[in-house]
Amino acid sequence: MSDGVEAGSLEKRPLFFCGIGGSGMLPLAQIAHGRGHRVAGSDRSRDQGRTPEKFAWLERSGFALFPQDGSGITSSEQVLIASAAIEDTVPEVARARELGCKRMSRAELLSALFNEAECSIAVGGTSGKSTVTGMIAWILHQARRDPTVMNGAVMKNFAGDDNPFASARVGSIGLFVSEVDESDGSIALYRPTIGVLLNVSLDHKSIEELRVLFGDFLSVSGRAIVNTDSEESRLLAGKLADRLTFGLRDADADITIEPGSIDEGAFGITAAVIDNRSREVVPLVLPMPGLHNLSNALAAIAAADAAGIGIAKSAEALRDFAGLARRFEVVGTSPAGITVIDDFGHNPEKCAATQRTLKATPGRVIAFFQPHGYGPLKQMGAELAGTFARELDDEDVTIMCDPVYFGGTVDRSVGTERIVELIAEAGGKAEHIPSREECGRRIVELARAGDRIVVMGARDDTLSEFAKDVLGRLS
Repeated sequence: MSDGVEAGSLEKRPLFFCGIGGSGMLPLAQIAHGRGHRVAGSDRSRDQGRTPEKFAWLERSGFALFPQDGSGITSSEQVLIASAAIEDTVPEVARARELGCKRMSRAELLSALFNEAECSIAVGGTSGKSTVTGMIAWILHQARRDPTVMNGAVMKNFAGDDNPFASARVGSIGLFVSEVDESDGSIALYRPTIGVLLNVSLDHKSIEELRVLFGDFLSVSGRAIVNTDSEESRLLAGKLADRLTFGLRDADADITIEPGSIDEGAFGITAAVIDNRSREVVPLVLPMPGLHNLSNALAAIAAADAAGIGIAKSAEALRDFAGLARRFEVVGTSPAGITVIDDFGHNPEKCAATQRTLKATPGRVIAFFQPHGYGPLKQMGAELAGTFARELDDEDVTIMCDPVYFGGTVDRSVGTERIVELIAEAGGKAEHIPSREECGRRIVELARAGDRIVVMGARDDTLSEFAKDVLGRLS
């Protein structure tokens, strides 16, 4: 914990969140606020006029917001919550140092709250964390267990007029469910009673680094829930004494699917779940498509089982799981029958899962992709290109704009044009159009009846507005 701040010493301390509107900061600010802390914050996006409705809601909900100029840091009692990647030149950081304020990263604050819970469920892996966290939360809620939940996406089951940005749920102090992040190494801070490992694949770190992080994560978990369809995950779990396994393809997993029972639709999937320990079989009707979501459901069912909830009760709860914002979210269908889908796909595995789900049903795909940064593009650009070339057909089209960029000193030497070149070299069809606005015009120009347009990318809340705008133009 930075500067010696312990969880107990945080009680009654005012917290200032730098980047309070971010997908990782916002839910944590909600939880801290719900626990009685005075919470204030700033955000570069607010200063730039982006997503004003989000910041207006925060202010109405009792969060004090300031320009990102240091004016919100006024007392040495405040604890600054800021990403470790935030530069020292950011005014809040400089002002906090000047006043002698304690500083914590988002993960340090979250882990301090999480590790205090009597029952803590952490969801790790390079893909599917937010969806599985939301599924576990809904199962626990339906079982009247009152979980506190930290998620990276809005959970539709918990969202409403009073809280349209429900990426968190404030519940019992004793039961905490959270996704945990490997991209910055902070997964090492958590000590879960139940640790879920979904998969291990290339994302922000090398496979070698991921093996160490996820292996250590499983070793400190009281009980490990492991996806044995993932070779890397299976190998990491091999020596664990207390583990519960799940898998779609692994017939020997503790919780699996009856062969031949899967029925895929455009907007949902059904299957028969088998508990190999008791031979119990229960039907699962999931109101969202894709084999990856069926695997996610098995993960949630296994985690809930470890928390004392039977698989039949979990499967029943998932019938009403409404999903998460920007996870294969159908925005709408135009009068000409062109469907627009908003999706968080941004690494090779997530993009592949979305594209496979789309290709499981008839119709051409127009895939729009906004890379979520120059750094990730340099790290995984070749693998992303391979995914688009492999998963999409000759009739499909990929449109890519320049990476999202909000300022800073990041190396911008590798851009989207390199991905498009690699897709073409691999036999795929892609176009690089630097401006997102121009991409929208091109998509509308290309679209025809029966197409599915998927808008993919991360770290940019305005992508949802872009998807709505494309649908509006088509209508």
